Amino acid sequence: MAVRAVTAHPASRRALLAAVPAALAGSLAACSAGSEFPAGPFRIASGGEGGVYYAYAHGIANVVQAALPRLRPVVLATAASVENLRLVSHDGSAVGFATADVAADAYRGTASFATPLPVVALARVYENYLHLAVRRDLRVTVLSQLRGRRVSIGPVGSATEVVATRLLSLAGMDPARDLRADGLDPDAAARAVAAGVLDAMFFSGGVPTAAIVDLSRRVPITLVDLSGYLPALRERYGEVYFARTIPASAYGLDVPTATVGVPNFLVVERSMPQRLAYRLVKALFEHRNLLAAAHPEGQRLDRGAAIATDPLPLHPGAVRYYREAKN
Repeated sequence: MAVRAVTAHPASRRALLAAVPAALAGSLAACSAGSEFPAGPFRIASGGEGGVYYAYAHGIANVVQAALPRLRPVVLATAASVENLRLVSHDGSAVGFATADVAADAYRGTASFATPLPVVALARVYENYLHLAVRRDLRVTVLSQLRGRRVSIGPVGSATEVVATRLLSLAGMDPARDLRADGLDPDAAARAVAAGVLDAMFFSGGVPTAAIVDLSRRVPITLVDLSGYLPALRERYGEVYFARTIPASAYGLDVPTATVGVPNFLVVERSMPQRLAYRLVKALFEHRNLLAAAHPEGQRLDRGAAIATDPLPLHPGAVRYYREAKN
């Protein structure tokens, strides 16, 4: 999926890309001159439209505009975790969202990553819940009943694709062989399920996810219980996965749904200037109301939980903020 920039400042994509190298050079010069944080573009790698990352990223952009006016926030629509980690690993003036399982792979240089990436965390921000939304008229109640069906497993390079593929493997299915699989972002997948083009969609995201809210309003859906696969997921891939329940009220359903959860981190390149990392984390906590206004998951930002980013280390600038806030 191609990265798409969304910014409050009108500019052509060509002009923006041309400006980035010069702006970054100016940013580094500003840091060395002792300014509080570098000026210039500040990229926020999010996810697909209709997902929580995308809405939350706009909340971060609002915080940056309010508290760090030297920066010009640019929200990038991406395929999410894998792509975001690769993007920030080459840009010391960017932040991105990533799930803990994919971030662990990037840090260790496994799975989707041939070598370790120089990424660290600013905070643990909220938790993803794995959704498997199916048209109710199909009467699919267990994962194995997806065999042979038309299913979106998430965009290539997304955390949804990673965890959906892992779950399907545990159920004895290969997406390429056993499903008619597609890799759509949440908005497109929801439209396809509503139109009957797809039977089901996976999505790993916060609750509620706008795309699935919209889908549930268009056609009756069921969320499939995935909790039975949690022990095998933890045994094979580590303790980044845990049991969670999607409330019935989130999507107007009759019963809650047990599923698999995974934390979300804000990740940056190890070389991000310490002043910038410190000021950014401080601003997120001091302007948490702007995050909450962008999406309800913004209310969940909590200093006690934010430091739990294992296996990613915290950026030194973030460590400075948490130590000061504790005192």
